[in-house]
Amino acid sequence: MLGDYVWMKPEKKGQFDVAIGAQVVKIAADKLSVVDDEGKWQSVALSRILKVMNSTSIEGMDDMISLGELDEASILRNLFIRYKNKLIYTYTGSILVAVNPYQCLPIYTAERIKLYQDRNLGELPPHIFAIADNCYTHMRRDGQDQCIVISGESGAGKTENTKLTLQYLAAISGRHSQIEQQVLAANPILEAFGNAKTIRNDNSSRFGKYTEIHFNPDGAIVGAQIKQYLLEKSRIVSQANEERSFHIFYSLLDGLDAGDKQRLDLVDASSYKYLTEGSTAKYDGRDDRPNFSDIRSAMKELVFSDSEISDILKVLAVILHMGNIEMEAHTIDHLDATQIPNMTHVERIGKLVDLEPAAIVKGITTKTIIIQNEPTVSNLAYRDAVDVRDALAKGIYARLFVWIVGKINSAIIQPEAGSCSLIGLLDIFGFENFDHNSFEQLCINFANETLHQFFFHHIFKLEQEEYDAEGIEWNHIDFVDNQDCLDLIGKKPMNIMSLMDEECMMPKGTDQTLLAKFNTAYSKDKSYLKPTRHKTNSFGIAHFAGEVYYDVQGFCEKNCDTFSISLIQLIELSGNKFLRNLFQADIIRISQNNKRSPSISVQFRTSLESLMKTLSLCQPFFVRCIKPNEQKKSMLFVRGLCCRQLKYLGMMETARIRQAGYPIRHAFQEFVGRYWCLSGLIPPSKNEDKHERARQICENVLGSSGDYQLGTCKVFLKIAGDLHLEQERNRILRNVAIVQRHIRRWCQRRRAAAIVIKRFLLAAVRHGRFRAWRSFFLIRFRKLRRQLILFQKLWRTYLANKSVNKEDLGEQNLQNFPEIPQSERTEEIEGTMETPVRVDEGVRLRDKPKGAAGECRKSCPPAVAEAEARKGGMAAKQKKPSKFRNLIRWKSMEGKTPNAQSAALRGWEAANNGCQPWTTSNAELPEGELAPELTKDSKRKSVFLRENGLPTMEKAPREETMITTALIRQKLRRT
Repeated sequence: MLGDYVWMKPEKKGQFDVAIGAQVVKIAADKLSVVDDEGKWQSVALSRILKVMNSTSIEGMDDMISLGELDEASILRNLFIRYKNKLIYTYTGSILVAVNPYQCLPIYTAERIKLYQDRNLGELPPHIFAIADNCYTHMRRDGQDQCIVISGESGAGKTENTKLTLQYLAAISGRHSQIEQQVLAANPILEAFGNAKTIRNDNSSRFGKYTEIHFNPDGAIVGAQIKQYLLEKSRIVSQANEERSFHIFYSLLDGLDAGDKQRLDLVDASSYKYLTEGSTAKYDGRDDRPNFSDIRSAMKELVFSDSEISDILKVLAVILHMGNIEMEAHTIDHLDATQIPNMTHVERIGKLVDLEPAAIVKGITTKTIIIQNEPTVSNLAYRDAVDVRDALAKGIYARLFVWIVGKINSAIIQPEAGSCSLIGLLDIFGFENFDHNSFEQLCINFANETLHQFFFHHIFKLEQEEYDAEGIEWNHIDFVDNQDCLDLIGKKPMNIMSLMDEECMMPKGTDQTLLAKFNTAYSKDKSYLKPTRHKTNSFGIAHFAGEVYYDVQGFCEKNCDTFSISLIQLIELSGNKFLRNLFQADIIRISQNNKRSPSISVQFRTSLESLMKTLSLCQPFFVRCIKPNEQKKSMLFVRGLCCRQLKYLGMMETARIRQAGYPIRHAFQEFVGRYWCLSGLIPPSKNEDKHERARQICENVLGSSGDYQLGTCKVFLKIAGDLHLEQERNRILRNVAIVQRHIRRWCQRRRAAAIVIKRFLLAAVRHGRFRAWRSFFLIRFRKLRRQLILFQKLWRTYLANKSVNKEDLGEQNLQNFPEIPQSERTEEIEGTMETPVRVDEGVRLRDKPKGAAGECRKSCPPAVAEAEARKGGMAAKQKKPSKFRNLIRWKSMEGKTPNAQSAALRGWEAANNGCQPWTTSNAELPEGELAPELTKDSKRKSVFLRENGLPTMEKAPREETMITTALIRQKLRRT
């Protein structure tokens, strides 16, 4: 259908040509118009269309195990699609595939480090930080040493990924101490002295490096150790076209100031033979001047003293001057000899290392042979003298590099820190196949063969063996084993390296006799390739990454790599203590019966076996680096080159076995101890059947998903199953933590409240305020009680008011009210009504009065009330007036005429039998006693008599100036 993605057959049928993806844009009768993955428009026949592409292969997947089509074409296209989208990392289970972008990407920031911290593999997009964090998490969780093996061809990005891993581990360790800065500071020094520009890589590691990072029980970095393997010393004296020597020489010449250069007799790089063999002293992408400043700062960080730095610079200058020593061939007594016509550089070397120039010439142009314990000196031919000069330069630099690594280790190793576990980072040279391959390439490729077998052994062999032992059902996968190649190079008794050692010990052993022995011994070995018509001086080996031919020229010399006695004696004569210390082991060896040092091949095999033993004790993580093109261009993906690397790295078989297998496994005891919370709140007992408990956990969480199998001793999990178990465990632990947090907070608050109360009470008692607070609360209680009682009484007053016969009360009072003249009555009424009346409280009347005198009891004295009662035929009954009643404050009548005031006063006195309006009801007054005399005794009374002799009522107290509201209203209305 139009728009579908399909697989097409490749145009060529080469070894690394696979199907290519394309999208259908037009359909004809017998042809299809398509656009392939490289953007090319093609009109293809229907016979070239293989099948419709699976949906998982269209957009690409983070994990190639999830691909519906798991073959070479789908794996290659998945990497291609992601690379075009600048997604350079892809998973294959727990293995990370990294494609070199050849450009800087903003994916290594501090925010990314925090993002990937404490995350399970697969939660976030693939990244080198995810592998580093998973390695760190497994180390802390399981207490087992971990290692990260970063492999790939030269230029694939192994060194950069190693530095990023170190950066991440230093960032998340938590302590941020000096040791972490020192571990990071070692990188620029090792890169300067051990890396160089090659045709394939501008910063190629020319040595193997295994870095161990040591951690304490809290997960903080407490130390580190660096082990180096097989430095490419031959690069000191010769380089291929468009290549350079080690970075340090160019940084030295560009970074030194004029004074230091004059002291060392140095000029620019183009003046030195050892730096111009490759015709590339400068190249884009590297500035040597600031790099030299970084190197010196890193040396200071790693406790290099000023004298040591000065001695290192002297040794580097000696090597450069040594390459400029010019020699000529001549004859002495009819024997070949060598002479040095220009002594300029010899004198400069002598000045730097405190040696006589004549001694230097003798050490280079002659050799000393021990015959019957007697030294015999003979001249060297021109070619041999040049080799001795180059051997001296290579030997000095190699021992300087070893000393620098030891100095770095002395600064970063902390044996007293008590580290509990470590993470190892292996950054070793990738597989190499150049136009001219020599002894160094043989050793490098042997190391890669060994690491490749380790990868196969871990991924394939151990998987199959353990599945068979545990009774796990799975589909067996066949893979290509490289054991035959390893046996040929260095494993079986009569291997290539053993024959080299044997030939080097022979007095007349040469490179040609060595090649003849190879052809005879391995003629029937399928991994050995005999010389061809075009390569008569070479032999070939069928490596896992392809066939490689090695030129035997210089094999014996490079394998021996022993200083002659003359050179050792020359170094021993030097007045430079630093130079003598570099050769201390050789000087001791010569002084002890002239024992021969082990060959380079023996040293390399011994160190490689030690490395593989260390790796076998660790849980490995693998990072497989891919070089997308040979031109080092960004966003250029060469399909054939990448397909070859994928095949040689074993990624095709890896994807299939990871998809079919169970990469995560736990012993029953360990599994139940970690995940018991997923099957209930009761922890496992010692005598409980762990197999049955593990089965319950898997059934409860994973069900019948097929992400697990139970063996005889272990639980086998797929990546998805392990991730699901971890997520469920983290969820339960978070819930438990929430409950614990609330309980602890409640307990803490209660404890804090008790402390505060106790402190307050103690302070209150101490300062005598306890009783004050007690009185305060009692006062509030009593006030509230009075208010409630008042409300109760007011309500009862309201009910009583409704039952009062107001008309009868008014008529009774009118009978006793005197007649007021009309003129005075009007003024009185007007004055009374204009005066504002304030009712402070409701009226509470007594029960219905009995007799005629009941209506005026509230306003009349007791004597008047008794007379009225007798008049009405009732017995006088003394009652204490109510304490609460309706109050009307009688305002002052100031401002009114004296006649009106006196008329109002006389009216009240006549109506109430002499009872004044301000008469109190709280106490009984003797008959005839006036209220003003009572108010004199109380300070709260107002002054009632003024200068005019009239009574006033300014702000009179309530209970002493009360009259019945209803009575006043009735009288005023009647009036």
